[in-house]
Amino acid sequence: MRIIAGYHKGRVLHIPRNLPVRPTTDRAKEALFNICGNLFEFEEKSVLDLFSGTGAISFEFVSRGCEKVWAVDQNRSCTEWIKKAAKQIGMINLSVHQMDSFKFMERSIHSFDVIFADPPYDMKNIEDLPNAVFKNAILKSDGWMIVEHASQIDFSNHPYFFDHRKYGSVNFTFFQRKTDV
Repeated sequence: MRIIAGYHKGRVLHIPRNLPVRPTTDRAKEALFNICGNLFEFEEKSVLDLFSGTGAISFEFVSRGCEKVWAVDQNRSCTEWIKKAAKQIGMINLSVHQMDSFKFMERSIHSFDVIFADPPYDMKNIEDLPNAVFKNAILKSDGWMIVEHASQIDFSNHPYFFDHRKYGSVNFTFFQRKTDV
């Protein structure tokens, strides 16, 4: 896994083969962060990475200058790997939590500028993710939520839907919680 840009640009982290993950491809990850860079500034942002797996997205947000990043995954092997890799490269503003992502959202006392979610593509309740985020009020006003998902999922009728992008078999849907004016 390669960190694409920022303070840790070019750093390669060797992911253990036994992690039960489907990492975001480098092409899709690069496209995602190009889009994000056009939507918002990374500095001083707080980010929640749900279903973080290898931590690739978390590492990328930290490397690009985000103030604080929370990585959440229920798999102990994944969270231990993320902690070890973060310590190895000195990422002190990355907080790792082993927990079910839906439970984390219910219990969080924090709200976030950006929420990224990359659940298993075969997860049964993937359509509930945006509703859980908005119901639990963990996305700040004018914040962004991004869900990576399979092509058969369509979020375009969601009230906070903003955009959809496809890169090969990778789909990203963007949501924005606008400040009421």
